[in-house]
Amino acid sequence: MTPSPFVRYLTRYVALAYVAVLVIVPVGLILWRAFAPGIGAFFASITTPAAISALQLSLVVVAIVVPLNVLFGIPTALVLARNKFRGKSALQAIIDLPFAVSPVVVGVALILLWGTAGVFGFVENSLGFKIIFGFPGIVLASIFVTVPFVIREVEPVLHELGTDQEEAAATLGSSWWQTFWRITLPSIRWGLTYGIVLTIARTLGEYGGVIMVSSNLPGTSQTMTLLVSDRYSRGDEYGAYTISTLLMAVAVIVLVVQVVLDARRAKASE
Repeated sequence: MTPSPFVRYLTRYVALAYVAVLVIVPVGLILWRAFAPGIGAFFASITTPAAISALQLSLVVVAIVVPLNVLFGIPTALVLARNKFRGKSALQAIIDLPFAVSPVVVGVALILLWGTAGVFGFVENSLGFKIIFGFPGIVLASIFVTVPFVIREVEPVLHELGTDQEEAAATLGSSWWQTFWRITLPSIRWGLTYGIVLTIARTLGEYGGVIMVSSNLPGTSQTMTLLVSDRYSRGDEYGAYTISTLLMAVAVIVLVVQVVLDARRAKASE
């Protein structure tokens, strides 16, 4: 049964109104309040020592988390796509765990593991290497919440690719590294890039897990999301708006990159 034009237009406008209320209006309000005092005030707010330090710390965390996710994500995706083994379903469930568990719970779990009274508390108590409420804790929390992205983007591509080209290369005498570098990696490049983009976006925007394992000290262990929360809790609403605007700008860039990658991946699959 085909709906009438009235029903189609009504559904369309209801959907647009829903998106406007939940997304466009809040984002527009933040942008208006961030730029209302002028461009000069905006740049002055995002270039304070605390803001620059938070940006640098966030970028350092990204620079660590992304390579680690790529380094371990690709082999994991290869194992899941190319092999059948006992416990595969359990491994799949563990990989998807960050999608189901609240980041706050992740932070609590890390404290129970790496805190001074935790299972691995000897690392700090005996070796003096501080993990919880320090930079390593932020990295661990960020890695946990971003683990699925590279794996879940690369694994379907490997399933679609199959093993014919890799087997042909092995038959011709290619080593496993040559096969991976010249055949597998070029074939998964779009999925891998997409996973990296998602990892960057989630790392920069992570709050729940990071707030639990960070001391939240400006200039030491305060990421951009923590800076937004800190400024707002101290009554500096304008400062919170400006940093939020900066994070939104990163999100928009990530969204544009995703759209471009989707278009190129669709074109490459034709």
